[in-house]
Amino acid sequence: MRTIRTIRELREHLRAQRAAGRTIGLVPTMGAFHAGHVSLMEQARAATDVVVVSLFVNPTQFAPTEDLSGYPRDEARDAETAERAGVDVLFAPTAQEIYPDGFQTTVAVGALAQPLEGAQRPGHFDGVATVVAKLLNIVQPDVAFFGQKDAQQALIVRRVVRDLDIPVAIEVCPTVREPDGLAMSSRNAYLAPAERERAVALRRALDAAEQAVAAGERDATAVAATARDAMTPFGVEPEYLALVAADTLAPVDQIDGEILVALAARVGRARLIDNTLITANQTNGRP
Repeated sequence: MRTIRTIRELREHLRAQRAAGRTIGLVPTMGAFHAGHVSLMEQARAATDVVVVSLFVNPTQFAPTEDLSGYPRDEARDAETAERAGVDVLFAPTAQEIYPDGFQTTVAVGALAQPLEGAQRPGHFDGVATVVAKLLNIVQPDVAFFGQKDAQQALIVRRVVRDLDIPVAIEVCPTVREPDGLAMSSRNAYLAPAERERAVALRRALDAAEQAVAAGERDATAVAATARDAMTPFGVEPEYLALVAADTLAPVDQIDGEILVALAARVGRARLIDNTLITANQTNGRP
């Protein structure tokens, strides 16, 4: 595996790969690799000839009050993990390389960036959309791989690619979970042992929502209440728990078709997010 730190060197390297007829896959990350990242790398390895993993803790998606300085970083460990997963190139630029002096252009997405995470973290998705657009332009991959855990981010990336006519396929891969259901996340490292036990509340809420719909409930308010109740024994209160249309993130009153159940909650100093997709029709709900 080759570690590259400059845009110029990466472009020169990939130009040769492209000229040889090889397809390129990109896995954008902020490091602190876990099994979820490895799953994306493995799927990229299976689908493309050259796998590029970007490792860049993007400062523009953090608010001044958020955990940029304390975000987990261990490049040496991440490099070993990436190499074991069959990654060809680890692109690990500095902030100065991505945002040189005088940088002033941003990408802003409209309605998709407003609810859920957008409401809790104003400006967050402008930072995400901008850095993803830059990475896609720098790498020019055939396919880029993202995780379903960050469902809103994945929708926004698809919108950026569509609206800006960026010639790349976006592959959204299933969430990878711990045996007890907790979604893999770099921020899980913040959890003390007792907090780790409480963090499973997020998965229990999603399970409760799925079970309520499977039992025939179609009222979104009732399903949300059931999901919230499932978190109570763990002493975890969601920042938000919403049932929204899977493609637009618009709130729904009745469950009909595919919906996204999305939630966020703080457990100790860790802010965790999770979601599940549910498909149901009004015709098979409760009479």
